[in-house]
Amino acid sequence: MSILREDALAVAFDHAAARYDLLVSASPGYHGHLRRSARRLGLPDEGRGARVLDLGCGTGASTAALLTTAGRARITAVDASQGMLERAAAKEWPGAVRFVRGSADRLAEAGVEGPFDAVFAAYLFRNVPDPDTTLSAVRAAMAPGARIAVHEYALSGKPVHRALWTTVCRTVIMPLGRVGGDARLYEHLWRSVLGFDTAREFAARMRTAGFTDVRVLPLPGWQTGITHTFVGRVAA
Repeated sequence: MSILREDALAVAFDHAAARYDLLVSASPGYHGHLRRSARRLGLPDEGRGARVLDLGCGTGASTAALLTTAGRARITAVDASQGMLERAAAKEWPGAVRFVRGSADRLAEAGVEGPFDAVFAAYLFRNVPDPDTTLSAVRAAMAPGARIAVHEYALSGKPVHRALWTTVCRTVIMPLGRVGGDARLYEHLWRSVLGFDTAREFAARMRTAGFTDVRVLPLPGWQTGITHTFVGRVAA
C-alpha cells in the first residue's frame, strides 16, 4: 500500500474516528507527550486573552492538552476529517473552544482568520500534501511575536530509531488497526513517518518558512528519537 492522498486520508480518518480514542489511549505517553508539547508553547498566565489555533485537532486530544496549559485562551480547533470533528465536538468543552472543519493550508476558506497568538499542530505536517505551503499559510495567520509548537513523528535519522518505529508499527499499531478495520490508515502512518523529514530537516523547513528561534526538543519513553516537539516564533 502507498501513502494515502489528502482526500483518501480524510475518509480513512472518518472511518477510524469511533475507535481512535481507544487506540491512542493504549499508546504509552501519548496524552502526556501532547501536554508536554503544549507547555512548550510557553504561554503566560494560562494564555489569558490569547487566540490559539489548534491544527489537526482530530478527536480533541491536542485541544485537551492545550487546555491544561492555556485554559484561559480562545482556542480554534481545525481538522479536515468530519468524523474526527464529530467525536471531538461531542465532548464537553469550555465556551472559548470552537471546532471547524478545514484544511491547514486553506484556513480562510473555512472561515478561520488570524492573527493568532499561538499555534499548536500535532501529527499534522506529515499528512499534508505540501508542508512548505502549509507552513507559509500558518505563518501568515500568526501575529508578530506569535509562538508555534509542532508535535510530530519525525525520526532522528539514526537507523536504530527507524528500525524501532517499524517494529512498533508491525507488532502493535498495524495489528490493532486491522482489528478495527482501519488497516489502510495505520499502514499510511507507518509509511508516512518513514518518508517524512528527519527532525533536523523539519527544523530547517521551519526556518526556511520564516520562523525564528527554532528548536527541536525530545520526548521521553520509547518515542525518544521518533517523536519531537519543534518550537519557534514569528519575528516581532
